[in-house]
Amino acid sequence: MTESTRADGIHHAKKPRGLIGLLGDIPTLVKELVKGELELLKKELIAKAKVFGIGAGLIVGALLFLFLMLLCLIGAGIFALSLVMPGWLAALLVAALFLVIAGGLGFLGYTQIKKGLPPLPKKTIDSVKSDVKAVKGVGRIPRSDVGGRF
Repeated sequence: MTESTRADGIHHAKKPRGLIGLLGDIPTLVKELVKGELELLKKELIAKAKVFGIGAGLIVGALLFLFLMLLCLIGAGIFALSLVMPGWLAALLVAALFLVIAGGLGFLGYTQIKKGLPPLPKKTIDSVKSDVKAVKGVGRIPRSDVGGRF
């Protein structure tokens, strides 16, 4: 007989378990292991998400100050142009320049989005369908996937 220690610190005799009893414990042990791993994964992801959130907030703050700096530079550019032309014309010229830049970037963005439509992962969907058919035995595995093992 083997001994075990309970929470009260007293040693109690324990009968040896048979193979069937040990095999019966496997589903419970696997379930506890999976639960423990999922809990560890959850804690780790939460910790990483907190760190990521703080970093993202700091970057947003930095971008805000960069935007404010850009506004100051634009104002300085308008004031510099107002030395050689009326102030309203300088502001209008800078606004027109930004309109042209925004239009060009918008057009480039539109063409990129149009290339990506529809946003479905076609190759992955086809691969998964092929895998499902192979598992069901409906289709055949292409020779390139087999690797010459069969």
